[in-house]
Amino acid sequence: MRALLTRYAAGSAVTCDPVEQGLLNRGYRLRTTRGRYFLKHHFDPDTADPVGIERRHRATQRLADLGVPVAPPLPAHDGRTVAVVRGHAYALHPWIEGRHRDGGQLTLDQCGRLGALLGAVHAALERVMPPTGRTRPAEGPHPVHSADPADTFALIDDLLGRVRRHRPADPFDELARHRLLERRALLERYADWRPPRGGCVGWVHGDFHPFNLLYRGDAPAAIVDWDRLGVQPRAEEAVRAAAIFFVRPAGTLDLPKVRAYARAYRRTAGVTPSELAAAVHRVWWERLNDFWMLRWHYERGDTRADPQFPAASALVVWWTREYEAVCAAFAD
Repeated sequence: MRALLTRYAAGSAVTCDPVEQGLLNRGYRLRTTRGRYFLKHHFDPDTADPVGIERRHRATQRLADLGVPVAPPLPAHDGRTVAVVRGHAYALHPWIEGRHRDGGQLTLDQCGRLGALLGAVHAALERVMPPTGRTRPAEGPHPVHSADPADTFALIDDLLGRVRRHRPADPFDELARHRLLERRALLERYADWRPPRGGCVGWVHGDFHPFNLLYRGDAPAAIVDWDRLGVQPRAEEAVRAAAIFFVRPAGTLDLPKVRAYARAYRRTAGVTPSELAAAVHRVWWERLNDFWMLRWHYERGDTRADPQFPAASALVVWWTREYEAVCAAFAD
């Protein structure tokens, strides 16, 4: 800690406590003789390259200059925003006082403000980042593929084998087996609904969800964790975010709140109803074929995502049953 803080005009450490949220990187609430800070340890090897981190830092500073609520990192004495200590990359950010709020804690008006915020982020990124040619289907360096159900069937068989071999069996294994068999039946029924390759791309946050948005009172104070900043289908980020913010514990979506959010997003981002409806279909298909939580659990022995699995796995079943209603909520 001393070796790190000597690079900044931040004083000496008094306390340093881990921040529990976050699955890939490590964060700390740091109090020093000069104030309070958020210390981020860029631990995930996919996003820990210092050059890439500094590139994202410059982007957040440009967003801040446009008035987007972000928390750009503090520069060190040498002007750099990434400190590499013993082979590990760190960044020091101002501490933003606030709390996380999911969709269940938001009014309809606040849901609209959330959609407008994400739309403003996408519009601002289009101004500050290199052109992507988002008006064309993704090609070349940014192909947008949809999952192949043949690969998914093979993955389901592998995961079912891992569930069977897990001893002693527990309630998570029972739910996992039920959802895997259920998902296989759904894929057999809807295999010919696979969306074509394509989709309009643009710069996106990449991981927009409740734990990456801090509220102060009723207003967003800061969008944090820009590690997944990149070029992806913009409208699909809006759909994924809604599926996280507005999922209920039983695995359904609060469609009136989705509608308020989606209308504001479309208006602010300049996205058409048909573009968002196509994104709904692609994200539904993605969810139908996705088993990342089970792969973490059974392949990596990592159980941090387990609490999210019951609602997330139920959502895709409900979404399939209520497909037309979900599309209408996003596109009306």
